Amino acid sequence: MRRILTLLLSLVAFMSQAQLLPSFGNSRTGTAGMQFLKIGVDARSMAMAGAATSLPADANSMYWNPAGITQIDSGTKYNFTLNHCGYFAQTKIEQLAFVYKVKYGFWGVQLTSFQTPAMKETTEFQPEGTGRTFSFSDVLIGITYAQQLTNNFSLGLSGKFVNESFANVNTNNILFDLGLYYDVHVRNTRFAAIISNFGINVKPHGEITALRLTGFSTTSDFSAYSAPSLFRLGISTLIYQNKDNLIMGTLQLNHPGDNNETFSLGFEYNYKKLLIARTGYEFGADEKGFPAFGFGIKLPKRYGGLRFDYGWQFKNAFGSIQRIGVVASFK
Repeated sequence: MRRILTLLLSLVAFMSQAQLLPSFGNSRTGTAGMQFLKIGVDARSMAMAGAATSLPADANSMYWNPAGITQIDSGTKYNFTLNHCGYFAQTKIEQLAFVYKVKYGFWGVQLTSFQTPAMKETTEFQPEGTGRTFSFSDVLIGITYAQQLTNNFSLGLSGKFVNESFANVNTNNILFDLGLYYDVHVRNTRFAAIISNFGINVKPHGEITALRLTGFSTTSDFSAYSAPSLFRLGISTLIYQNKDNLIMGTLQLNHPGDNNETFSLGFEYNYKKLLIARTGYEFGADEKGFPAFGFGIKLPKRYGGLRFDYGWQFKNAFGSIQRIGVVASFK
Protein backbone atom coordinates (compact mmCIF):
# COMPACT_ATOMS: atom_id res chain seq x y z
CA MET A 1 0.00 0.00 0.00
CA ARG A 2 2.89 2.37 0.75
CA ARG A 3 4.27 1.81 -2.74
CA ILE A 4 0.89 2.60 -4.31
CA LEU A 5 0.52 5.78 -2.24
CA THR A 6 4.07 6.89 -3.10
CA LEU A 7 3.45 6.26 -6.80
CA LEU A 8 0.18 8.20 -6.81
CA LEU A 9 1.66 11.15 -4.95
CA SER A 10 4.59 11.19 -7.39
CA LEU A 11 2.14 11.14 -10.30
CA VAL A 12 0.22 14.11 -8.89
CA ALA A 13 3.46 16.02 -8.31
CA PHE A 14 4.62 15.28 -11.87
CA MET A 15 1.33 16.39 -13.41
CA SER A 16 1.20 19.54 -11.34
CA GLN A 17 4.73 20.50 -12.40
CA ALA A 18 4.00 19.66 -16.05
CA GLN A 19 0.84 21.73 -16.19
CA LEU A 20 1.28 24.51 -13.69
CA LEU A 21 4.68 26.02 -14.43
CA PRO A 22 4.55 29.55 -15.91
CA SER A 23 4.02 29.55 -19.67
CA PHE A 24 5.14 33.12 -20.38
CA GLY A 25 7.85 34.20 -17.97
CA ASN A 26 6.47 35.18 -14.59
CA SER A 27 3.06 36.21 -15.91
CA ARG A 28 0.50 33.51 -16.63
CA THR A 29 -2.67 35.61 -16.64
CA GLY A 30 -4.79 35.15 -19.75
CA THR A 31 -3.11 31.93 -20.87
CA ALA A 32 -6.16 29.66 -20.46
CA GLY A 33 -9.80 29.68 -21.50
CA MET A 34 -12.92 28.08 -19.99
CA GLN A 35 -12.54 30.26 -16.91
CA PHE A 36 -15.90 29.18 -15.50
CA LEU A 37 -14.17 25.96 -14.39
CA LYS A 38 -12.48 28.00 -11.64
CA ILE A 39 -15.75 29.26 -10.13
CA GLY A 40 -16.84 27.35 -7.04
CA VAL A 41 -20.34 25.99 -7.51
CA ASP A 42 -21.78 25.32 -4.05
CA ALA A 43 -22.90 27.61 -1.24
CA ARG A 44 -21.25 25.69 1.60
CA SER A 45 -17.73 25.65 0.16
CA MET A 46 -17.72 29.23 -1.09
CA ALA A 47 -18.96 30.49 2.28
CA MET A 48 -15.59 29.12 3.48
CA ALA A 49 -13.68 30.86 0.66
CA GLY A 50 -13.38 27.62 -1.31
CA ALA A 51 -11.28 25.82 1.31
CA ALA A 52 -13.20 22.60 0.73
CA THR A 53 -10.80 20.06 -0.79
CA SER A 54 -10.40 18.10 2.46
CA LEU A 55 -13.84 18.69 4.05
CA PRO A 56 -16.21 15.82 4.92
CA ALA A 57 -18.26 15.50 1.81
CA ASP A 58 -21.45 15.46 -0.18
CA ALA A 59 -21.99 15.28 -3.95
CA ASN A 60 -20.49 18.79 -4.31
CA SER A 61 -17.10 17.16 -3.69
CA MET A 62 -16.95 16.14 -7.35
CA TYR A 63 -15.97 19.75 -8.07
CA TRP A 64 -13.43 20.10 -5.25
CA ASN A 65 -12.00 16.58 -4.95
CA PRO A 66 -13.50 13.46 -6.59
CA ALA A 67 -12.01 11.26 -3.86
CA GLY A 68 -14.09 13.17 -1.30
CA ILE A 69 -17.33 11.46 -2.28
CA THR A 70 -16.10 8.37 -0.41
CA GLN A 71 -16.69 10.35 2.81
CA ILE A 72 -20.43 10.71 2.27
CA ASP A 73 -22.43 9.43 5.25
CA SER A 74 -22.03 5.65 5.29
CA GLY A 75 -25.64 5.24 6.39
CA THR A 76 -26.99 6.60 3.10
CA LYS A 77 -26.80 5.24 -0.43
CA TYR A 78 -27.77 8.27 -2.54
CA ASN A 79 -26.67 11.91 -2.29
CA PHE A 80 -28.12 14.72 -4.37
CA THR A 81 -27.15 18.43 -4.58
CA LEU A 82 -28.63 21.40 -6.39
CA ASN A 83 -26.95 24.84 -6.41
CA HIS A 84 -27.68 28.27 -7.87
CA CYS A 85 -25.28 31.23 -8.01
CA GLY A 86 -26.06 34.81 -9.01
CA TYR A 87 -22.63 35.84 -10.34
CA PHE A 88 -21.16 39.10 -11.64
CA ALA A 89 -22.83 41.18 -14.40
CA GLN A 90 -26.16 39.32 -14.25
CA THR A 91 -24.53 36.01 -15.14
CA LYS A 92 -25.62 32.84 -13.36
CA ILE A 93 -24.32 29.37 -12.57
CA GLU A 94 -26.51 26.30 -12.07
CA GLN A 95 -25.24 22.94 -10.82
CA LEU A 96 -26.75 19.51 -10.30
CA ALA A 97 -24.84 16.54 -8.86
CA PHE A 98 -25.73 13.00 -7.82
CA VAL A 99 -23.69 10.26 -6.09
CA TYR A 100 -24.64 6.58 -5.85
CA LYS A 101 -22.88 4.13 -3.53
CA VAL A 102 -22.12 0.69 -4.95
CA LYS A 103 -20.49 -2.38 -3.43
CA TYR A 104 -16.91 -1.44 -4.30
CA GLY A 105 -17.03 2.34 -4.46
CA PHE A 106 -19.00 5.42 -5.42
CA TRP A 107 -20.27 6.68 -8.78
CA GLY A 108 -21.22 10.28 -9.40
CA VAL A 109 -22.52 12.48 -12.20
CA GLN A 110 -22.55 16.27 -12.38
CA LEU A 111 -23.96 18.94 -14.66
CA THR A 112 -22.89 22.59 -14.51
CA SER A 113 -24.09 25.50 -16.63
CA PHE A 114 -22.77 29.08 -16.85
CA GLN A 115 -24.93 31.56 -18.78
CA THR A 116 -24.85 35.26 -19.62
CA PRO A 117 -27.77 37.47 -20.66
CA ALA A 118 -27.98 38.65 -24.28
CA MET A 119 -25.42 41.38 -25.02
CA LYS A 120 -25.31 43.99 -27.79
CA GLU A 121 -22.85 43.44 -30.59
CA THR A 122 -20.73 46.59 -31.11
CA THR A 123 -17.87 47.47 -33.46
CA GLU A 124 -15.48 50.40 -33.98
CA PHE A 125 -17.84 51.76 -36.62
CA GLN A 126 -21.08 50.98 -34.75
CA PRO A 127 -20.31 51.68 -31.06
CA GLU A 128 -24.03 51.97 -30.26
CA GLY A 129 -24.68 48.47 -31.59
CA THR A 130 -25.15 46.63 -34.86
CA GLY A 131 -28.70 45.57 -34.08
CA ARG A 132 -27.54 42.04 -33.31
CA THR A 133 -27.01 40.37 -29.95
CA PHE A 134 -24.91 37.46 -28.73
CA SER A 135 -24.49 35.47 -25.55
CA PHE A 136 -21.83 33.39 -23.81
CA SER A 137 -22.52 29.87 -22.55
CA ASP A 138 -20.52 27.11 -20.84
CA VAL A 139 -21.68 23.57 -20.06
CA LEU A 140 -19.93 20.79 -18.14
CA ILE A 141 -21.06 17.15 -17.98
CA GLY A 142 -18.95 14.88 -15.78
CA ILE A 143 -18.78 11.36 -14.40
CA THR A 144 -16.79 10.36 -11.31
CA TYR A 145 -15.66 7.10 -9.74
CA ALA A 146 -14.04 6.95 -6.30
CA GLN A 147 -13.02 4.12 -4.02
CA GLN A 148 -11.83 3.87 -0.45
CA LEU A 149 -8.73 1.69 -0.81
CA THR A 150 -7.99 1.49 2.94
CA ASN A 151 -9.53 2.86 6.12
CA ASN A 152 -7.37 5.94 5.61
CA PHE A 153 -6.80 6.41 1.90
CA SER A 154 -9.24 7.14 -0.95
CA LEU A 155 -8.74 7.82 -4.65
CA GLY A 156 -11.11 9.45 -7.13
CA LEU A 157 -11.10 10.21 -10.86
CA SER A 158 -13.46 12.42 -12.87
CA GLY A 159 -13.87 12.66 -16.63
CA LYS A 160 -15.56 15.81 -17.94
CA PHE A 161 -16.93 16.98 -21.28
CA VAL A 162 -16.83 20.78 -21.50
CA ASN A 163 -18.41 23.02 -24.14
CA GLU A 164 -17.72 26.75 -24.41
CA SER A 165 -19.92 28.75 -26.78
CA PHE A 166 -19.39 32.40 -27.74
CA ALA A 167 -21.61 33.84 -30.49
CA ASN A 168 -21.13 31.36 -33.38
CA VAL A 169 -17.88 29.90 -32.07
CA ASN A 170 -17.74 26.64 -30.07
CA THR A 171 -14.96 24.84 -28.23
CA ASN A 172 -15.18 21.26 -26.92
CA ASN A 173 -12.74 19.54 -24.62
CA ILE A 174 -12.33 16.37 -22.53
CA LEU A 175 -10.74 17.00 -19.14
CA PHE A 176 -9.84 14.94 -16.09
CA ASP A 177 -9.57 15.46 -12.32
CA LEU A 178 -7.51 13.20 -10.05
CA GLY A 179 -8.01 13.46 -6.30
CA LEU A 180 -6.43 11.87 -3.22
CA TYR A 181 -7.92 11.84 0.25
CA TYR A 182 -6.26 10.72 3.49
CA ASP A 183 -8.08 10.45 6.83
CA VAL A 184 -5.74 10.44 9.83
CA HIS A 185 -8.56 9.35 12.21
CA VAL A 186 -7.26 11.78 14.84
CA ARG A 187 -9.50 14.78 15.62
CA ASN A 188 -11.15 14.34 12.22
CA THR A 189 -7.95 15.49 10.55
CA ARG A 190 -7.93 14.96 6.79
CA PHE A 191 -5.43 15.69 4.02
CA ALA A 192 -6.33 16.04 0.35
CA ALA A 193 -4.62 16.77 -2.96
CA ILE A 194 -6.16 17.20 -6.40
CA ILE A 195 -5.19 18.26 -9.87
CA SER A 196 -8.15 19.57 -11.89
CA ASN A 197 -8.84 20.18 -15.57
CA PHE A 198 -5.95 18.08 -16.87
CA GLY A 199 -6.21 17.81 -20.67
CA ILE A 200 -4.90 18.91 -24.05
CA ASN A 201 -5.11 22.25 -25.87
CA VAL A 202 -8.10 22.57 -28.19
CA LYS A 203 -9.00 24.92 -31.04
CA PRO A 204 -12.39 26.67 -31.35
CA HIS A 205 -14.48 26.04 -34.45
CA GLY A 206 -17.06 28.25 -36.16
CA GLU A 207 -16.87 31.67 -37.78
CA ILE A 208 -17.29 35.35 -36.96
CA THR A 209 -18.27 38.07 -39.45
CA ALA A 210 -16.96 41.57 -38.66
CA LEU A 211 -17.13 44.97 -40.41
CA ARG A 212 -13.69 46.34 -41.28
CA LEU A 213 -12.36 49.26 -43.33
CA THR A 214 -12.43 47.13 -46.47
CA GLY A 215 -15.93 45.77 -45.78
CA PHE A 216 -17.23 42.63 -44.11
CA SER A 217 -14.76 39.82 -43.46
CA THR A 218 -15.18 36.34 -42.00
CA THR A 219 -12.76 34.72 -39.54
CA SER A 220 -12.81 30.96 -39.02
CA ASP A 221 -9.21 30.18 -38.00
CA PHE A 222 -8.55 30.46 -34.26
CA SER A 223 -5.62 29.65 -31.99
CA ALA A 224 -5.78 26.66 -29.65
CA TYR A 225 -5.92 27.27 -25.92
CA SER A 226 -5.77 25.23 -22.74
CA ALA A 227 -8.17 24.73 -19.85
CA PRO A 228 -7.28 26.34 -16.49
CA SER A 229 -5.40 23.53 -14.75
CA LEU A 230 -5.39 23.81 -10.97
CA PHE A 231 -3.52 22.03 -8.19
CA ARG A 232 -4.99 22.15 -4.68
CA LEU A 233 -3.57 20.88 -1.40
CA GLY A 234 -5.74 21.02 1.72
CA ILE A 235 -6.00 20.00 5.35
CA SER A 236 -8.99 20.15 7.69
CA THR A 237 -9.19 19.35 11.38
CA LEU A 238 -11.48 19.48 14.42
CA ILE A 239 -10.74 22.60 16.47
CA TYR A 240 -13.28 22.19 19.27
CA GLN A 241 -16.12 19.83 20.20
CA ASN A 242 -18.49 19.23 23.08
CA LYS A 243 -22.00 17.83 23.38
CA ASP A 244 -23.73 20.57 21.37
CA ASN A 245 -20.94 22.45 19.56
CA LEU A 246 -18.41 21.56 16.88
CA ILE A 247 -15.90 23.79 15.07
CA MET A 248 -13.93 22.65 12.00
CA GLY A 249 -11.03 24.55 10.48
CA THR A 250 -9.59 24.10 6.99
CA LEU A 251 -6.54 25.47 5.16
CA GLN A 252 -5.93 25.14 1.44
CA LEU A 253 -3.22 26.02 -1.09
CA ASN A 254 -4.52 26.88 -4.58
CA HIS A 255 -1.96 26.76 -7.39
CA PRO A 256 -3.60 27.67 -10.74
CA GLY A 257 -1.90 27.24 -14.08
CA ASP A 258 -2.79 30.75 -15.24
CA ASN A 259 -2.42 32.96 -12.18
CA ASN A 260 -0.64 33.40 -8.85
CA GLU A 261 -0.97 31.08 -5.88
CA THR A 262 -3.56 31.84 -3.21
CA PHE A 263 -4.33 30.46 0.25
CA SER A 264 -7.84 29.87 1.57
CA LEU A 265 -8.73 29.64 5.25
CA GLY A 266 -12.20 28.53 6.35
CA PHE A 267 -14.19 27.71 9.49
CA GLU A 268 -17.46 25.88 10.08
CA TYR A 269 -19.43 25.98 13.34
CA ASN A 270 -22.10 23.33 13.92
CA TYR A 271 -24.69 23.66 16.70
CA LYS A 272 -26.50 20.45 17.69
CA LYS A 273 -26.06 19.12 14.14
CA LEU A 274 -28.87 21.47 13.17
CA LEU A 275 -27.61 25.04 12.65
CA ILE A 276 -24.35 25.77 10.83
CA ALA A 277 -22.37 29.01 10.47
CA ARG A 278 -19.42 29.41 8.07
CA THR A 279 -16.78 31.96 7.16
CA GLY A 280 -13.52 32.12 5.22
CA TYR A 281 -11.05 34.29 3.35
CA GLU A 282 -8.80 33.82 0.30
CA PHE A 283 -5.36 35.39 0.73
CA GLY A 284 -3.46 36.58 -2.35
CA ALA A 285 -6.45 36.87 -4.70
CA ASP A 286 -6.22 39.56 -7.40
CA GLU A 287 -9.63 40.98 -6.56
CA LYS A 288 -9.90 41.99 -2.91
CA GLY A 289 -13.06 41.85 -0.84
CA PHE A 290 -14.59 41.00 2.51
CA PRO A 291 -14.41 37.60 4.21
CA ALA A 292 -17.05 35.22 2.90
CA PHE A 293 -19.75 33.93 5.18
CA GLY A 294 -22.84 31.73 5.10
CA PHE A 295 -25.10 29.44 7.05
CA GLY A 296 -26.83 26.09 6.78
CA ILE A 297 -29.86 24.34 8.27
CA LYS A 298 -29.78 20.57 8.56
CA LEU A 299 -33.00 18.58 8.92
CA PRO A 300 -32.50 14.88 9.71
CA LYS A 301 -35.15 12.54 8.31
CA ARG A 302 -35.96 8.88 8.70
CA TYR A 303 -34.98 8.26 5.08
CA GLY A 304 -31.73 10.24 5.25
CA GLY A 305 -31.18 13.96 5.62
CA LEU A 306 -31.86 17.38 4.11
CA ARG A 307 -29.70 20.53 4.28
CA PHE A 308 -30.20 24.07 3.02
CA ASP A 309 -27.13 26.27 2.46
CA TYR A 310 -26.54 29.96 1.80
CA GLY A 311 -23.21 31.59 0.91
CA TRP A 312 -22.19 35.24 0.39
CA GLN A 313 -19.06 36.87 -1.01
CA PHE A 314 -18.19 40.49 -1.78
CA LYS A 315 -15.58 41.77 -4.25
CA ASN A 316 -14.67 45.47 -4.27
CA ALA A 317 -14.92 45.99 -8.02
CA PHE A 318 -17.89 43.75 -8.77
CA GLY A 319 -20.10 43.66 -5.70
CA SER A 320 -21.74 40.71 -3.96
CA ILE A 321 -22.12 37.09 -5.04
CA GLN A 322 -24.88 34.98 -3.50
CA ARG A 323 -25.30 31.22 -3.64
CA ILE A 324 -28.04 28.92 -2.42
CA GLY A 325 -27.98 25.15 -2.32
CA VAL A 326 -29.85 22.04 -1.28
CA VAL A 327 -28.27 18.73 -0.24
CA ALA A 328 -30.41 15.61 0.16
CA SER A 329 -29.36 12.10 1.17
CA PHE A 330 -31.38 8.89 1.02
CA LYS A 331 -30.91 5.44 2.48
